[in-house]
Amino acid sequence: MSRFQPAKKLVREYFDALEKCQVSEVQLVMDEFMSDDYEFLGSYPFRERSGKAEVAAKVWEPLKQSLTRMQRRQDIFIGGQNEFNDEIWVMSMGHFMGLFDTDWLGIKHTGKIQHLRYAEFSCIENGKITKTGLFLDLIGFMNQAGCYPLPPMTGSHFVYPGPRNHDGLLFEDAPAEESAKTQEVMNLMVDDIDRLNKTAPFADMETLRECLRLRWQEDMIWYGPCGIGAQYTIPRYQKGHQMPFRSGLKDKVFNGHVCRFAEGSFSCFFGWPNLSNKPIGGFLGLPGGEVKADMQVVDVYYRKDDKLSENWVLIDIPYWLKQQGLDVLERTTEITNPKL
Repeated sequence: MSRFQPAKKLVREYFDALEKCQVSEVQLVMDEFMSDDYEFLGSYPFRERSGKAEVAAKVWEPLKQSLTRMQRRQDIFIGGQNEFNDEIWVMSMGHFMGLFDTDWLGIKHTGKIQHLRYAEFSCIENGKITKTGLFLDLIGFMNQAGCYPLPPMTGSHFVYPGPRNHDGLLFEDAPAEESAKTQEVMNLMVDDIDRLNKTAPFADMETLRECLRLRWQEDMIWYGPCGIGAQYTIPRYQKGHQMPFRSGLKDKVFNGHVCRFAEGSFSCFFGWPNLSNKPIGGFLGLPGGEVKADMQVVDVYYRKDDKLSENWVLIDIPYWLKQQGLDVLERTTEITNPKL
């Protein structure tokens, strides 16, 4: 059995058990697959949770209760060793799909089919899942439910597809040399961004474009979080995300990553937080305030030849706004689902 197969097998069995179990059985599933010292990191409002019982009660049971007959529809599934230590991680990305039959997080149910975009990172040690990072596109879920809480997006939001070649489910381990190529390109790209933020925070469009072309295919696709939306080609990515991000935020600090690895043509990372910044106006179509806020970000990449081709991104926008005094979940609940 190859190196990452035991971890992948464990995670797939956990996913299958969680999908098939009744709401009342979630705790039993977590007892079977999670370690006694299990730790959980999740997008707002879940944040840090300790212990299987709390995660079952606060995260999975309410979600399964709300999205009846919920399926996990994966687009990418990869495993690898964390670049920063000897931990083995598995990353799954795709959508949870179900019938939105019961209110969730104060969002009024629709009774219709609905997708919840996710990326889930699982750390496996001694045959158990010891840590989880679960990131959800809650703004996208709200948008589908008819209660989008932000100004119009610069990009387009839809149920994003997986990789163009439909080859993202690496249930068998990929060749190590391909993983190394992808890891190198991803790390060079991260270094490029960090260097530009430090040395050329006011670089013009053409300078930025030439930097992007070092690591990205010209017809790149950037599947951004709802609130920003997806962009296609380098020039449109610059117009729809890169420039609003660079011009609307200041004092950007890269804080590093919790987990970063690659397998085959795919790579991924998440931080806690990845970035810190201050909004000065314009980003997401919102005014500034210069309040320092942290960003939890997930990036998943697909390499084509020697450059990156597709990029799926989740940003915990609700938590970033919460730090600045705006709770979009609370505000939406008060408006659309009030307690009179």
